[in-house]
Amino acid sequence: MYEIYIKRNFSAAHKLCGYVGDCSKLHGHNWKVTVLVQSRKVDNIGISIDFRKLRAQLDYILKELDHSDLNTIEGFKKINPTSENIAEYIYNKLAKKIKTKDVKLAKIIISESDNSGAAYFE
Repeated sequence: MYEIYIKRNFSAAHKLCGYVGDCSKLHGHNWKVTVLVQSRKVDNIGISIDFRKLRAQLDYILKELDHSDLNTIEGFKKINPTSENIAEYIYNKLAKKIKTKDVKLAKIIISESDNSGAAYFE
């Protein structure tokens, strides 16, 4: 089994409704996103999925989130844009874009700082 990963960043603001503390106020993070995919096979030149294509697919999703107030994005109007929920949101969107037969999206890891974050996988 091969595991391939890419990393990207985006900047966005959010607030956590119902939270008691500073995070209930609008504030921002420089979010880090790690995408892990798994494949049992590589093609005839040794590639399971093209890094450029995977980055382009993720960048398309992150373009919506970058430099935004996450609470105003349709996917977060009814749920808090926590690290956990952002990881699941990106996972669900990216899983639909990966069309390579032998490649499966394994996990999305979101970090809101160097010391904290969340992961989502099925």
